[in-house]
Amino acid sequence: MDTDEAWFTAGANPTGAMRLFLFPFAGGNANTFLPWQALLGPRLELRIAQLPARGVRLFDPPLADMDELVARLTRAVAGLADRPFAFFGHSLGALVAFEVARQLRRGGLPEPTSLWVSGAEAPQTRAVRRRLHELGDAELIAALGEYNGTATDLLGNQELMELVLPGLRADFALSELYVYRPEPPLDLPIHLLLGEEDPHVELDRAAGWSLESSRPVRRRLYSGDHFFLNAHQQSIAALLADVAAKGDVAAKDVDDPRADLDWPATQPRLTP
Repeated sequence: MDTDEAWFTAGANPTGAMRLFLFPFAGGNANTFLPWQALLGPRLELRIAQLPARGVRLFDPPLADMDELVARLTRAVAGLADRPFAFFGHSLGALVAFEVARQLRRGGLPEPTSLWVSGAEAPQTRAVRRRLHELGDAELIAALGEYNGTATDLLGNQELMELVLPGLRADFALSELYVYRPEPPLDLPIHLLLGEEDPHVELDRAAGWSLESSRPVRRRLYSGDHFFLNAHQQSIAALLADVAAKGDVAAKDVDDPRADLDWPATQPRLTP
């Protein structure tokens, strides 16, 4: 099922004036985010990236080459660019969304109106702390438990894990082998969403997203760990819908005491 149409879910809101392309976290599939469509309102049509070796593409060969993945996703997005669209990515998905946005620009294709990056350090300033894709199966399963994003009954099901581990391993390879290529900043607003207790994201390294846009980055902190968005999906979807309806200025109208607009105040340092 390796066609352009296979790379994103079918839209459940064909009359939506704007599309939201959502790029899941490592190992994530569309089922996690399908309930968002009902929360996004009538203006947004949700399209969720479907990578190989998970969900409806469980038996497709996994893909661990970032350039090839970005090329395939870019072609699929370009085929659905008949209306304005935005990108949202969580963790690995934030990195993928960023690279697809840059590939669209390189090709002179329609670009997203905004980029929403969640639970992710910035491309230039991110740190690779472990090489999970090189671990044995038992060690990788144990590491997954530390992220608090996979149900414990799934982690303990050997047959199911044998099916999903190839896709997970490929996703971690995408993240851990990623090489940043310098380019001019994107000319679009970036919204950064972070968990206050996320042990996998350092705020100083997340501040590097300001290097990737010619416009100010807008940051919001949420209670929770790396998968904070599970507990806050309703408020996050409401914010996305508000921005889609009113334009990017809507982000300034949200009464959120943990929202930092035009962040950071100083330019982040590039640190190894």
